[in-house]
Amino acid sequence: MKKIIKYVIIDILRNKIVVAYTIFLLLLSFSIFNLEDNNAKGLLSLLNIVLIIVPLVSILFAAIYVYNSAEFLELLVSQPLKRKTIWLSIFAGLAFSLALAFFIGVGIPVMLYEFSATGITMLIVGLFLTVIFVAIALLATVQTRDKAKGIGVTILLWLYFSLLFDGLVLFLLFQFADYPMEKIMIGISAFNPIDLSRILVLLKMDVSALMGYTGAVFNDFFGKTYGMIIAVFVLALWIALPAWISARKFNRKDL
Repeated sequence: MKKIIKYVIIDILRNKIVVAYTIFLLLLSFSIFNLEDNNAKGLLSLLNIVLIIVPLVSILFAAIYVYNSAEFLELLVSQPLKRKTIWLSIFAGLAFSLALAFFIGVGIPVMLYEFSATGITMLIVGLFLTVIFVAIALLATVQTRDKAKGIGVTILLWLYFSLLFDGLVLFLLFQFADYPMEKIMIGISAFNPIDLSRILVLLKMDVSALMGYTGAVFNDFFGKTYGMIIAVFVLALWIALPAWISARKFNRKDL
């Protein structure tokens, strides 16, 4: 398993797209902090990029890598290795490589300019989002044999989590405007790792007052230790469940 993970990591870190992604994040992060007169404002601007670009690159790159490694996977399956071990090794290699690219591209500027609880929180949720969307990509690819269709599915999943989910939530809020939905929104946020990550960072920035009563409810729950533990647990579930389900499906898949 270690040899497979090592091979995948070395192969990905040599990839020009990953190198370009790292440099892009690094230059963008430094530019944002240098353009803003307040580092906290720079962190808020960077948050929007982390919540949109990082999941998109993670899910797309992971899906394309798996499809392009079809022959390599067939070779590994022909060896006396457990299928789950092979699949989880590919997942671990992808997750580590993209997480390292994110940490270099965003982590270094954040630690230099805004090394605070808010900055650390953003780095943590960014790493979580990277690994989560790698896991989702692997689940999508194991379900769909056709490369074009699989990549299309991953793009649709990214659109759902980054844009469509918020639209559906707003629709529900308008439909049930006469009912107290604030506490229910805490549960609904768990169904979208991007929204949950956004809430955790914004609450650390003390802008919950701008969110009205809903922000006060979020702050009352996620602002406490047990709320943070539950949020981290939910994000960990977003990694574990897709990875486990995809490993089971790959174990039964006819290559």
